[in-house]
Amino acid sequence: MLLTGSQILIECLKEQGVDTVFGYPGGAVLNIYDELYKHQNEIRHILTSHEQGASHAADGYARSTGKVGVCIATSGPGATNLVTGIATAYMDSVPMVAITGNVGSSLLGKDSFQEVDITGITMPITKHNYIVKDVTKLASVIRRAFEIAQTGRPGPVLIDIAKDVTANKTEYEPIVPKKIERVADTIREEDLAAAAAMIEGAKKPVIFVGGGAVISEADKELKEFAEKVDAPVTDSLMGKGAFDGKDARYTGMLGMHGTKASNLAVTNCDLLITVGARFSDRVTGNTAKFAYNAKILQIDVDPAEINKNIITNTSVIGDVKEVLKRLNERISQHDNSEWMSFVKDLKAKYPLKYHKELLTGPYVIEKLYEVTNGEAIITTEVGQHQMWAAQYYKYSRPRTFLTSGGLGTMGYGLGACIGAKVANPDKIVCNIAGDGCFRMNMNEIATATRYNIPIIQIVCNNHVLGMVRQWQTLFYGERYSYTNLNDCVDFVKLAEAMGAKAYRVTKKEEFEPVLREAISLNVPVVIDCQIDSDDKVWPMVAPGGAIEEAFAEEDLENKR
Repeated sequence: MLLTGSQILIECLKEQGVDTVFGYPGGAVLNIYDELYKHQNEIRHILTSHEQGASHAADGYARSTGKVGVCIATSGPGATNLVTGIATAYMDSVPMVAITGNVGSSLLGKDSFQEVDITGITMPITKHNYIVKDVTKLASVIRRAFEIAQTGRPGPVLIDIAKDVTANKTEYEPIVPKKIERVADTIREEDLAAAAAMIEGAKKPVIFVGGGAVISEADKELKEFAEKVDAPVTDSLMGKGAFDGKDARYTGMLGMHGTKASNLAVTNCDLLITVGARFSDRVTGNTAKFAYNAKILQIDVDPAEINKNIITNTSVIGDVKEVLKRLNERISQHDNSEWMSFVKDLKAKYPLKYHKELLTGPYVIEKLYEVTNGEAIITTEVGQHQMWAAQYYKYSRPRTFLTSGGLGTMGYGLGACIGAKVANPDKIVCNIAGDGCFRMNMNEIATATRYNIPIIQIVCNNHVLGMVRQWQTLFYGERYSYTNLNDCVDFVKLAEAMGAKAYRVTKKEEFEPVLREAISLNVPVVIDCQIDSDDKVWPMVAPGGAIEEAFAEEDLENKR
């Protein structure tokens, strides 16, 4: 059948099973938006307040479902406003297709109005990108983009479409998308045998879980693996939910703000089994002193991650779920009771602590966990509140903790929260923010109220840039250079002005009833929690320090 480029785009989105897109219209995408209007009963479009919000919403939709998230923006500034969201998705391996319009083909390269080389700009932060100047190639490009976004290690793909292509016509034939297969052809028998031998010889193993285990949804295989190896389990920020946070084997997060139990277990282990993690600097601390007593076994779908940050002894390349299945068939049941007892004692000796008598970030997160029975989807911004959300909420399933781990994007969480709630309307979805982060993209509250998307936005409002202030306190002689946010901004009034229900909480006993009411209302809600400016995230590893040198508040007090 003969269709315009815009019609082909819509048909290809439907082919790929896309039911929701997030975006913002403009001149270069008017033809596309005209077709979206005609197909609004088949593809829901969420008009965000800013293109960055659209990219984060597509990201949250994708992380919470495993499906490809889709966002649309016009040319020039519309396209460049997607860049931070695309980079966020790229760093955290999120499947996304970003569709941008551009000026007409004859105007490209002439500094035309709202023209920008968005494919050049995004080349380092996409798995692949395209500029389409020929309508006959549009369908194949769209199909290939979705395939690339999902194959192997997922990631974002950008499609830039010249405006005349959206109006020009060509023949279109529908195609059923081929099934995306897990990467298994890279899994070599000799690597599995070496990995199994390494596991069989270990007396003090630790399993370190990263985001790859979440992406591959390997939670069942991981649980079986941990039980057969008889090992404690720690995770990265991105790995949360792949292993049940309530399980007795779980020791908490690893690294700069990880638990002392996890950091000391990794330091003392004789084998570190790394499952879908990239050895971020926030995890390893001083690499020369990281897991220095251990051999390293790394399992990852991306061969580029092997020996990139930490030198491994053995590696297995392939989809995490598939690799664990095969290893579970090979390894025997272990009994490392002495080692497990040692780690259990570490957990008892070094629990997470906070001041229970006050309204604090950790209290807010613990109460949120209690009230939601651990069943909510939690999104976060970046900073102290992000670490508290990682430490004090127990995640038991993949795709329930959505956060910007690699890029560390302030302003990510609210858009992601909207995307996750649209994708999971029956779930409680809550974004945890600091006041500094909330300011970045708080205009997306207007998006939530426009569509009555009943998210809960909790602001841990300490009137400072909390994590930066923490570093200034500990390492910069308490010189608080431009991190104080004591001003006249009233988040309750702002939220109400955008149509949301809003509360201010100043005492710990006020929080639970407000939270329960917020959940019952089923409308967009903002809860402004006033906490102390000097609350800190504990434990912490100093810059350049070894993870075994993690210190807590009482350690500092004992040194005085």
